[in-house]
Amino acid sequence: MDDCDLIVIGGGSGGLACAQRAAEHGARVILLEPGRLGGTCVNVGCVPKKIMWHAAGTVHTLAEAGDYGFDVTVHGHHWHRLKTARDAYVARLNDIYAQNLERRGVTWLKSPGQFRDAHSVAAGDRLLRAAHVVIATGGRPIMPRVPGAELGITSDGFFELAARPERVAVVGSGYVAVELASSFAALGAQVSLFMRHERFLRDFDAMLATALMKEQAADGLNLVTHAVPASVTRSSAGIELALADGRKFSGFDGLLWAIGRDPVVNSLALERAGVTLTHDGAIATDAMQNTSAPGVYAIGDVTGRIALTPVAIAAGRALSDRLFGNQPERRLDYELVPTVIFSHPPIGTVGLSEADARTLHGEDVRVYTTSFVPLYHGVTARKRRVHMKLVCTGSEERIIGLHVIGLGAEEMLQGFAVAVKMGARKRDFDATVAIHPTVAEEFVTMR
Repeated sequence: MDDCDLIVIGGGSGGLACAQRAAEHGARVILLEPGRLGGTCVNVGCVPKKIMWHAAGTVHTLAEAGDYGFDVTVHGHHWHRLKTARDAYVARLNDIYAQNLERRGVTWLKSPGQFRDAHSVAAGDRLLRAAHVVIATGGRPIMPRVPGAELGITSDGFFELAARPERVAVVGSGYVAVELASSFAALGAQVSLFMRHERFLRDFDAMLATALMKEQAADGLNLVTHAVPASVTRSSAGIELALADGRKFSGFDGLLWAIGRDPVVNSLALERAGVTLTHDGAIATDAMQNTSAPGVYAIGDVTGRIALTPVAIAAGRALSDRLFGNQPERRLDYELVPTVIFSHPPIGTVGLSEADARTLHGEDVRVYTTSFVPLYHGVTARKRRVHMKLVCTGSEERIIGLHVIGLGAEEMLQGFAVAVKMGARKRDFDATVAIHPTVAEEFVTMR
């Protein structure tokens, strides 16, 4: 039996952050990861997705170059060339993570882990034991239970595509669906996006979804609402998607399911450790990342909380600081977590939507909005508007929600998130001198 101070099951962003921080505090750490280091984010998520987002953005820039006086002729896009460069970059990151583990003295075993009891984990032919075990196995894309679903791919499969499909159906209404649909469309595919309700991004402020749907429709996406898949078939004419209400859409040569993710827990033998799950199959944790089993913890997507890479990293580091860094009260605050949707145009949001704020605070809510054409589009034929919203509460108008869609949203949000996290009021924004001419200045000049 191999003894150590900490076993981390899962080598994604959260598991790596937790393992490395614990090692920095002097703990003996073994990390179990049978696949590529970096998990979803590095391999089939944030990193390769944003490279595709940059590629799609380049398409928009080239289309507008003529408006700025450039004589540019585009002779097509080489999807496979981009994929090769993207995959090489991801492989370099995999190597860097391995080097970081070695430098910090973390032992990486290329094996899955399975509990024997709360403090014993089997890894291949080895039995490991530690006072502390962290579960950081993440999530995996959901495949729907409809006939013919296997004819489609998930977001994982998106990054395996060697060529771009000409006509593609994207099924889903969350951020993964709208992001990948945007990239497909910009890079030349004819895209139909199928959503279950009247609009997508229903967990976000309604302003954001309304504006994005208008922009995507203008970009040529076919937005199909109230679409509940019933079956998928393939014929010589391509893939056909039949909906529960009888509508049928055919002629696709690609189908992507983006309908959510499930926690990866089935192979862990959690019952042997006494770890319980929530009603939706995630590992139940308290505010300190403790599971129902003393000495066993869970972080990241496997907990069913906010499924964002920085959240998993912050939770992992905080947990190791608490366990090994003599910081007994250290934990992640899950309130006011900022997030960006890398659609075209991008979305940035932190805090409560207007609807959620009114549900929580009733009439004690005041909302400020603005919509404008940014200077960049002052000379372009296409006028992509920016939409912003501040949601405030109380006599001091403390800002409890900040939302933006449009040029630069992905970068400006970080600084404003600091202000909102610190409890900024509307008058604090008003007292801040604007940086002109920028898009961001509109947040401090709203009336």
